[in-house]
Amino acid sequence: MAKSPNQKLKLLYLMQMLLEKTDENHRLSVAEMIAGLSAWGIAAERKTIYDDLDTLRRFGLDIEQVKSKGTGYYVASREFELPEVKLLVDSVQSSKFITQKKTEALIRKIEKLTSIHEAKLLHRQVFVQNRVKSMNESVYYNVDEISSGIVQNRKIRFKYFHYTVKKEKEFRRNGSYYEASPFAMVWDDENYYLIAYDTAEKMIRHYRVDKMNDISLTGEAREGLDAFEALDVAAYGKRVFSMYAGQECVVRLLFANDLAGVVIDRFGRDVTLCAVDSGHFTVSVPVEISPQFFGWIFALGRDVRLLAPDTVVAQYREHLEGVRKLY
Repeated sequence: MAKSPNQKLKLLYLMQMLLEKTDENHRLSVAEMIAGLSAWGIAAERKTIYDDLDTLRRFGLDIEQVKSKGTGYYVASREFELPEVKLLVDSVQSSKFITQKKTEALIRKIEKLTSIHEAKLLHRQVFVQNRVKSMNESVYYNVDEISSGIVQNRKIRFKYFHYTVKKEKEFRRNGSYYEASPFAMVWDDENYYLIAYDTAEKMIRHYRVDKMNDISLTGEAREGLDAFEALDVAAYGKRVFSMYAGQECVVRLLFANDLAGVVIDRFGRDVTLCAVDSGHFTVSVPVEISPQFFGWIFALGRDVRLLAPDTVVAQYREHLEGVRKLY
């Protein structure tokens, strides 16, 4: 009888079977392994299965044997444990810049890092419907193209857009291409941003990755390296609220003590908190003045007060007055 063309793949199929179908709570007996291999047209006997299990152990697969209530084998540890896989899934499903379609596809792939049984448990905890998600299906490939530009030290060109009230793309600069030297991608306020040196404006700018279209590499080497190296990317993210740029300024703020955690989350653990009295403290931090910065202050209510400089306090008053007139 001729051997099945899959016979030489026996060890690989056995490893796949163990990884997919076993975990601490689900085991396979030797008989079940033989039956599973038979479904792929692969003949196997008990002795060869034992030899194959030893080979897989020497290869590094952590296979444990349980003898209570019938002997069974399972993969005891994996490259990613279940809590780690859950973290990956949570990161993907909470990412606004990943579209609904791509979110579901990525989660299906991540679930393959566990057994099919653990994947079912994981799937019951996944909720991707009704979340705010990007509508730009090309964002996944934008990240790849930008990364290529950074690695290959090449400029990129792209079109930049926003959405109209009709949910249609409207390209900025009348649809003309932007040209920039990509240096880094940062995560801020649930969105991915490119930090790049803008060729036309001769300055460091940031762009939302999911608002970029038709990205391609140019044949030109990047420029603006000195400007990027002078930029503290971590500090940049702290001072630019929701990545809305404005004039940089050091502001002094008064907070109630209960907001210490909020201030540390926003500006980092290195921020200096200066006690004023038993219930308040002040901070002096560099920020870029924008409506988003004013909105952040307003959202904290009466537990925060903008103290200085006077010019920014005046801008905040004007901002509040403008909002008040709407109502």
